[in-house]
Amino acid sequence: QVQLVESGGGLVQPGGSLRLSCAASGSIFSIYAMGWYRQAPGKQRELVAKSTSGGSTNYVDSVKGRFTISRDNAKNTVYLQMNSLKPEDTAVYYCNALVVVTMGGSIRNYWGQGTLVTVSS
Repeated sequence: QVQLVESGGGLVQPGGSLRLSCAASGSIFSIYAMGWYRQAPGKQRELVAKSTSGGSTNYVDSVKGRFTISRDNAKNTVYLQMNSLKPEDTAVYYCNALVVVTMGGSIRNYWGQGTLVTVSS
């Protein structure tokens, strides 16, 4: 079993910054990718940013230039630095990890419990 524990959400004013963290623990052989999704009220969950083990990253267009995803592979941790936050960034942010639990095993998809980010004055 793999657990993803998120931290760093909260209330911030427009133009402010927050840093989200997500640590993966448990039975992990390797992590193919880690990323962040978000879901605003009444909207579908969307990919915000993703980082693969090969070092590639991708972002949804609305956060490019403002958010930065990074990983500490030794700690199985992914971060999301969010700058110049806007009210439309308000959402529950979910950590996601694609994990291989055992050598030769398939890739499994895991989710964190979510952390609320509210951007408001």
